[in-house]
Amino acid sequence: MKMDKKHVTRRMLVLGSLALLATGCSSIVRPIESPIASRTRIDPRYRRQEVAYDGGEAPGTIVVNTEERYLYYVEGGGMAIRYGIGVGEEGRTLKGRARIGRKAEWPSWTPTENMMQRKPHLRQYAGGVSGGLHNPLGASALYLYRGGEDTMFRLHGTNEPWTIGQAVSSGCIRLTNDDIVDLYSRTPVGTTVLII
Repeated sequence: MKMDKKHVTRRMLVLGSLALLATGCSSIVRPIESPIASRTRIDPRYRRQEVAYDGGEAPGTIVVNTEERYLYYVEGGGMAIRYGIGVGEEGRTLKGRARIGRKAEWPSWTPTENMMQRKPHLRQYAGGVSGGLHNPLGASALYLYRGGEDTMFRLHGTNEPWTIGQAVSSGCIRLTNDDIVDLYSRTPVGTTVLII
């Protein structure tokens, strides 16, 4: 029996689609694409994706691995959303547990006295910088607290997405603006953050 080209093409399309779906269901790493992330200069391994996770933390917990340069939002069921991050320069980061004590969209920023001592050019911003694209905290910030006190450390966006994967900040954890907006939407005040 002879088949026409139209029938073979349709059949191949259906079989190919089924194979693709089956492969997608068994995968433990699923990239999460966004139009902004695809336009930024960021190493592909630091793009947001869903990954297998067995760290033992409760769903909804944020785990920051500064050595790996990844932040995990634990989903449960053995999965997490993994975000690439920029971390503090050597010796400049918070370690251990904290909680999200406050959230802000397009936050203002004022450098700390320690930051201005290390980098005197930051003194020009001592009065603060209003929120917006020019602000180093980017589109959103999650403020880390311990014992009800602000630690002065943040999970925040950046207007320098090419720094993701590097140790460049004054201690805060930076994500692309697209990723911090995504994380911000998932994270209520009170969320536990573990920084290792």
